[in-house]
Amino acid sequence: MAGSSLLLLIDDIATTLDDVALMAKVAAKKTAGVLGDDLALNAQQVSGVQAERELPIVWAVCKGSFLNKLILVPVALALNAFAPWAVLPLLMLGGAYLCFEGFEKVVHSLWPHHEEHGNGNTPDFNGDMAAFENEKVKGAIRTDFILSAEIIVITLGTVAKASFLQQVLVLSSIAIVMTVGVYGLVAAIVKLDDGGLFLCNRAKQAQGQRWQHQLGMLMLTSAPKLMKFLAVAGTIAMFTVGGGILVHGVPFLHDLQHGITHNVLASAGAFLQGLGGILFDAVIGIAAGGAVLAGLSIFNKVRGKKG
Repeated sequence: MAGSSLLLLIDDIATTLDDVALMAKVAAKKTAGVLGDDLALNAQQVSGVQAERELPIVWAVCKGSFLNKLILVPVALALNAFAPWAVLPLLMLGGAYLCFEGFEKVVHSLWPHHEEHGNGNTPDFNGDMAAFENEKVKGAIRTDFILSAEIIVITLGTVAKASFLQQVLVLSSIAIVMTVGVYGLVAAIVKLDDGGLFLCNRAKQAQGQRWQHQLGMLMLTSAPKLMKFLAVAGTIAMFTVGGGILVHGVPFLHDLQHGITHNVLASAGAFLQGLGGILFDAVIGIAAGGAVLAGLSIFNKVRGKKG
């Protein structure tokens, strides 16, 4: 009797794990787009720091990301159980903030002396690299929080009808795998130039090979171009992800996007339909970011006059 009970327990555990693996696979596919944006955003956050400080900064942001998910997973489970109506508004607030950050980056790149938030408090670290790095880490962790929230919510939607235990297991596994995957790739990208230099130096040795020099030079020349590309891609991702959150949260915008992609672009093919949807998200993201920045600027000016 005891043996049969144990076998039934093992069978139940195996079935549960199979279900968890299947749901995790589905959730991973749905969050793959956010994963790409997360990678681009975090890789470009490390740009501008000293080479020997790149990995410590990536590790600091990685720890912050784990903490974000340690907070988000229980909160998401609690909201889904007791206040499911609150998930979407909170996610939209995060989307609006992401659009604002992206718009602010564009403004500061075009007008470097533009007053931050409209109040004249432009960050000036006066050569203090510790303060500069600390601000980099804080900004990256803030951005990661929003992207992590979207990943958790998408995953939660995939397992909404599953048991509580399965929800916990799927959310936890996705949180861990996504974090390790993203920051592992970020670390590899930021150290690409160091890898190229290592290969070039190795090629100079007695046992060095020609292909090592060629590959090393390719890595050295491509690393700065890749970082510049990721910086641009990261900013674009802020608009597409943030705008996408807002579009899916506002029925009018979602219907308008659906009408454009499925009616106007109906004969254009699946690729152009998908591209049209992304461009629509980006336009909404840019508009929302500009509106938030303008609102904050007006608020700060009014507050300054009252002060």
